Parts: sequence; structure tokens; C-alpha cells
Amino acid sequence: MRACLQRVSGASVTVDGNLVGSCGRGFLVLLGVGPRDTEREARLLWEKIHHLRVFDDADGKMNLSLEQVDGEVLVVSQFTLYADCRRGRRPSFTDAAPPELGERLYERFLDIAAADCRHVGHGTFGADMQVSLTNDGPITIWLDTDELTRPRR
Repeated sequence: MRACLQRVSGASVTVDGNLVGSCGRGFLVLLGVGPRDTEREARLLWEKIHHLRVFDDADGKMNLSLEQVDGEVLVVSQFTLYADCRRGRRPSFTDAAPPELGERLYERFLDIAAADCRHVGHGTFGADMQVSLTNDGPITIWLDTDELTRPRR
């Protein structure tokens, strides 16, 4: 499972011109699911996101987690995080999970996040979405559960 995590002061997602999800201060999570991912990866990724200390403390140091700042989250499905651009000019997306698995784990990730976070907005799986955000910092972090479980060198 992969996530492009952006610290935001606000974000929203629309489908066909209609607002379907939003969040205030917190994270925009672009979430991709791989073909071998399970609920284990969804839980691991959420735990990392939930406790990642990238919000400023009183001294302006990135030292606080989403939980500590009572932050919000907007989660948007993003199979293109599994793009393979090694050959040619058109990306291949064969490394992404099939839609049925992707949607099931996306929904499970939302449930896991909602158990810890007071507000979890979301997009519409498989829809053509327009995402707007104000990146705070800017701070953008790439997370991949394969990398999170690999031993450090």
C-alpha cells in the first residue's frame, strides 16, 4: 500500500462539480493499493500516518502528530501511485490492485482511520475527481508499506 501524504491547512474533492469530501488542518492522503495488500498493510500505513510527527509544536518544531493536533484527514483513492514508468512514455498500471480489492481495502482504510480521527473525508472510489488543497509547509511525504517493513540498513 502506498500513500502520498500532504500536510494541509485544508483540502477538498469534487465529483461532477459536487463536493464529496473535505478536511481542515491535517492530511490529504492519496492512497494506492497493491495486488498483495491486506488489512495488515492498511493498519500499518494508518498507524504510521496517525503518529507521524510533522506538525509544529509551540516552538515551531515539527514535533506533533495528527492525533496531538486533533487534525482531520481527506483520503482519496489513487491507483496511479503504482504507475510503472520504466519503459516508453505511457505508464503501466498493472502493479495496482484490481478494482475490487482496491475498493475493499480503501474502504477498510477509511474505517480504520475513522476509529482514531474525529473527521475523515473521502473521495469516490473510481470516479474522476478534482482535488484542491492548500499544502502547509509545504510538507509532502511518500509512504510505502513494503519500505516500512524492510529492515533498515
